[in-house]
Parts: sequence; C-alpha cells; structure tokens
Amino acid sequence: MAVIQEFAKTRKAPPERRKGDGRAALIFLAPWFIGLALITAFPLGASLYLSFTDYSLLEAPNWLGLDNYQRMLEDPRLGKALGVTFVYVFVSVPLQLAAALGLAIILDKGLKGLAIYRSVFYLPSLLGASVAIAILWRQVFGADGLINQLLGLFGIQGEGWVSHPDYALGTLIVLNVWTFGAPMVIFLAGLRQIPQMYYEAAAIDGAGRFRQFWSITVPLLTPIIFFNLVLQLIGAFQTFTQAFIVSNGTGGPVDSTLFYTLYLYQRGFGAYDMGYASALAWLLLLIIAGMTAANFLISKYWVFYDD
Repeated sequence: MAVIQEFAKTRKAPPERRKGDGRAALIFLAPWFIGLALITAFPLGASLYLSFTDYSLLEAPNWLGLDNYQRMLEDPRLGKALGVTFVYVFVSVPLQLAAALGLAIILDKGLKGLAIYRSVFYLPSLLGASVAIAILWRQVFGADGLINQLLGLFGIQGEGWVSHPDYALGTLIVLNVWTFGAPMVIFLAGLRQIPQMYYEAAAIDGAGRFRQFWSITVPLLTPIIFFNLVLQLIGAFQTFTQAFIVSNGTGGPVDSTLFYTLYLYQRGFGAYDMGYASALAWLLLLIIAGMTAANFLISKYWVFYDD
C-alpha cells in the first residue's frame, strides 16, 4: 500500500513542475510583453486616436471625427505622393529582384572566393538606407558629379540628375536596385536547395540552359521569389531616408521625389499637423496590408511548394 501511495505522489509531480515552468516562462517573457505594450501597442493606439483629431504637438488634441480622412480626398499633394511612391515600388522592386536573382545564379556556379563576392555584393544592402550613402548618391548624380564627369569624357553634356524632374526619381530607383544584396543572398540559399539531378535529367532530354531555368529553377524557386517580393514591397513603401536626403527634405523638383513617407513627415514635423499625419500613417498601413494580402491571394496561382 505504501508503494502505491508513493507512486501516486510521483505521478502528481509533473503537473506541478509544468506550472513552475509556466511561471518561469512568463517571468522571462515579461520584458518582451512590457516592450510590446509600451513601444508598439500604446503608440499604435495613440496614433489611431490622433488620426481623428486636430493635434499640433503643442496643444491638446481636438476631436474632429472623420475630417482628416475626408481631407485626404481633396489633397493634391497626397495624390502626387501616392503616384510617385507607386511608380517607385512597381519599377524598382521587380528590377531589384531580377538583378538579385541574376547575380545569385552567376554566384551559384561555384566561383572561387564565393564568400568574398557574397560579402561585397551584400554590403550595399547594409549601407543603402544610410544617410552617408544618400549623400554620396546626391553627389554622384549631381550637376558636377561622377556620372557627368564620365559623360564629359565622351563629349556628352550631362544633366543635374537629382535636380531634374524627369530624372530625379530614376536616380532613387537605381539606388534601390543597387541594394540587391539581401534578396541575392536569399536567392543563393534557395538555389543551393534545388537538387542537381533535375538539371541532369533535363540535359539528357535535350533541354537548354534557358529551358532549364524556366522549367526547373523558376518553379522551384517561386517560394523564395514570393518571400523576397513581399519583404521588398513592404520596405519600398516605407522608403524615406534616400528621398529626404537627396531632395533636401523638399520632395525634389515639382515634387518628383515626394515619397509618401516624406509627405507624411512634412505634415507631421514640418507643418505640425500631427493629426493629419497620423491619418496618413494609417492609410499607408492599409495600403501595405492590402498589397500584402493581394500577394498572398495571388500566390496560389504561381507559387509552388514541394509537398
């Protein structure tokens, strides 16, 4: 009988230990939950509330209801900012991913010193959003910049690329394409996961390199392409530093580089119209969420997973 009672006690021990483990987990997770509440949830809620108010940062918020959102419909600069941002996103992201994939395929051929090449090509992704690179880019594409100096060697008179309304946005698109390092590394990792036997079988059947790329590489790489596409779209919509530095915070000539985030900054911290800026921030959130949701819905028609 004593043996049975002792066995019963030992059977009750695991649940008690599990309770202790749960308390320990909550204690260790507490700093994260506190940070989530204070750094993310509270500012998010405050921003949503301020989007319905007239708030200048200097006076108490004044409730306006939906006035800020109705005001967006009559704001011509908002329409310009949306147009510039969409052009930037839909042109630079595909070009960036194409450059990243092309270079990843070249590096996947087993070049000597691959680690060095990979690091060199990844470096622009670390520096591309920095203030220093944005200033350097402005100097390179300036009226007396490196590009015009190179064109001068061939007797070509260059433009002030960053100050010309027809070319200013193009310089920022080139800058974003140049920062292809991060998606390139991810593509390279995905290419290493494709079994070589598929290419060998296709070669035996007479398939050329292009046919192998289109029928083997692309379908098996679609989950990686989708992953990079979603990340780069979200990042492109939030581009700010490059546009702010290159245009000196003005939005460029005739607002040709007036990115959405730059216009939001101008309204919030330039005009002290923080209520309207908060409404703009929530509109940007809805745009990014809608684009991401659309990508996930469409992905079932072109993304193939290996079950």
